[in-house]
Amino acid sequence: MEEKRQTRTRKKEKRFSLLYVLGGGILKEDFIVKHTRMLVLIVVLIFFFIGNRYSCMQKLKEIDRLQQQLRDVRFEALSVSSELTGNSRQSQVEVLIEQNNLGLEVAKTPPFELYK
Repeated sequence: MEEKRQTRTRKKEKRFSLLYVLGGGILKEDFIVKHTRMLVLIVVLIFFFIGNRYSCMQKLKEIDRLQQQLRDVRFEALSVSSELTGNSRQSQVEVLIEQNNLGLEVAKTPPFELYK
């Protein structure tokens, strides 16, 4: 009786050794054969979820890149707007006219309306 127990435990040890698994012997097990469809479905779902995660990560990287680009463009627009506001002051316009020797002068008489 002890010999049967020992042979059973040896078979179980032999069954689940690394060589047994790598050799493909585990694919002949009753559990694997009975649940082949379920295992294939699980493997397909795993590949689907991995692909979905990869796609999401790529889209998140693209969103981060576009947000950084948007921040840069907003900063540039703000700096151009402030520069334009500074250059449109009357004193700055007078300085630019003198620097470029355009020969224009500031009006001595204020503007008036022709019709009331």
